[in-house]
Amino acid sequence: MTIYIALLRGINVGGHHKIKMADLKTLLEGLGLSRVQTYIQSGNVLFESPKSKTELKELFENGIREAFGYSISVIFRTGEEMEDIIRSCPFSEAMIQEADEASAFVSFYVGMLPDAPSQEEVDKLVAAANEEETIRCIGSNIYLLLKKAPEIRS
Repeated sequence: MTIYIALLRGINVGGHHKIKMADLKTLLEGLGLSRVQTYIQSGNVLFESPKSKTELKELFENGIREAFGYSISVIFRTGEEMEDIIRSCPFSEAMIQEADEASAFVSFYVGMLPDAPSQEEVDKLVAAANEEETIRCIGSNIYLLLKKAPEIRS
């Protein structure tokens, strides 16, 4: 059995595609997943399964479409992959702390993509960053460090 984290995209955002986490948990247990745990209304699910990510993607997307009536996409990471995201962070603790101290907002983010972007896509993303943003892509994860808070315009 593999421990997975499923990140359901586009649910419970702005009042759209609402799914109660208790209903999602019941659905996923009914689809054969073990030790299912949800996190608040985030659409994040922790569970165990012997299935592959490809099998799980089909299971989740079809199950949610049938049960709730709309299509969503899902990104999966294994427990080991989540640990690797932390180990592979391209920014030192000191860099993150310095950015945090310079900002009233969160300054460090990790974006998870379903697949690794091409080098051309990564190059475009990095080229679009300004001097206050540092972007690194490792596999299908994008790390973003904001060196100071953006100005808020009213």
